[in-house]
Amino acid sequence: MDHVISGVAKFQRDVFPEQQDTFKKLANGQSPEVLFITCADSRIDPNLVTQTAPGELFICRNAGNIVPPHSNQTGGMTASIEFAVAALGVKHIVICGHTDCGAMKGAITPDKLDSLPHVKEWLGHCRCATEVVKEVHGEVTMDHLDDVTKENVLQQLQHIKTHPAVAAKLATGAVQLHGWVYNIEHGTIACWNPQTKAFEEMEQAYAESRLTASL
Repeated sequence: MDHVISGVAKFQRDVFPEQQDTFKKLANGQSPEVLFITCADSRIDPNLVTQTAPGELFICRNAGNIVPPHSNQTGGMTASIEFAVAALGVKHIVICGHTDCGAMKGAITPDKLDSLPHVKEWLGHCRCATEVVKEVHGEVTMDHLDDVTKENVLQQLQHIKTHPAVAAKLATGAVQLHGWVYNIEHGTIACWNPQTKAFEEMEQAYAESRLTASL
């Protein structure tokens, strides 16, 4: 914890003074362009990976980068998505999974989560992903972790379409959806290309789609 506290001191001493004008503008409001939904994994830093500044990303994080399908029961993700889309007017929604995801490992072996009942229930939102992979390969094991990770991103993209605020903006083209998988070891991003129906290295996929990789 000491290094965290010293980091705050360094921020106040060295970083904040150099960006004081930026923080002054942010003090009275925000206008992010992107809603960035990713995993709570400590190895993922959305601002670092995207090289974005404070105020540019509206970030939501949870185990497994999950978006529960819309329901009449209010939850943190539901409220955050509604606020980002309907109130802040974000133009893009990124759902970003990552390699070596513990949540996806849990989704593959739910029987090992009996001592973590809330985690087990939460990861039920990933069941479609594991079932798809099982249907394709005849089974789903840790050897299929990358496949489950990618399929989970696609399933969460389907879930977010059920949220009324998102559905409304999709109908008019005011919001675009993006599915990414971040490779921790290599620092690369694979993004879903709806034209080829495959995850591709970002440079290739976005050169083809001109930053409009929407489902």
